[in-house]
Amino acid sequence: MIHVTCHPSLVTFSLALVDERGNVIGIVSAKLDASVALAASGVPQGGMNYAVKSSLLLSFLESVPDVDAKLKAPNSADEKFEDVVKSAQGAAVQVLVY
Repeated sequence: MIHVTCHPSLVTFSLALVDERGNVIGIVSAKLDASVALAASGVPQGGMNYAVKSSLLLSFLESVPDVDAKLKAPNSADEKFEDVVKSAQGAAVQVLVY
């Protein structure tokens, strides 16, 4: 797990974490309950979230038939911050489950 700290209103579960080149390094999957943390430690702990490392997810995705061929190679080129943001936004999708 990767520990990620940011403002709670900015975090949505299944949010991709990307590096400075736009490569996914993790997926936000859990949030620390601030009230539980406060009761246990006596210290407010807002904005603490956890992400699954992309290496674990990649192993799973590579085992799924037809998915491996669709995965992009990691980007090793330097990118402008604005281009990384635009690329990440363009790759994001919302999945609704009923």
